[in-house]
Amino acid sequence: QLQLVESWGGLVQPGGSLRLSCAASGFTLDYYGIGWFRHAPGKEREGVSCISSSGGRTNYADSVKGRFTISRDNAKNTVYLQMNSLKPEDTGVYFCAADLKKPQPMCAMMGVDYDSWGQGTQVTVSS
Repeated sequence: QLQLVESWGGLVQPGGSLRLSCAASGFTLDYYGIGWFRHAPGKEREGVSCISSSGGRTNYADSVKGRFTISRDNAKNTVYLQMNSLKPEDTGVYFCAADLKKPQPMCAMMGVDYDSWGQGTQVTVSS
């Protein structure tokens, strides 16, 4: 009943851009911290970015800092991940997740802190 649905990913060339969307169903997304995670081939799942319930605090993995931007559109009950200057190593399955505990001023980059997960979407960066 509580669902997060990612938009389709796809194939993009190195240096290109892609925006992922995470739409909430069954709860109001702006009340909660949201994280983006990815699972690349041969690697463990890693936190990519997160945004606090208030939208005032964000975190990014060192590998994507300066290239990726997380944002909220509360009117659409949606969180976005804008990915620029994409590299082949950005390839993987991307997941969004919601921390359904009471609102906090900060967000977490650890998967254990999240309660509701989307189904994941494949992003492939290749020439």
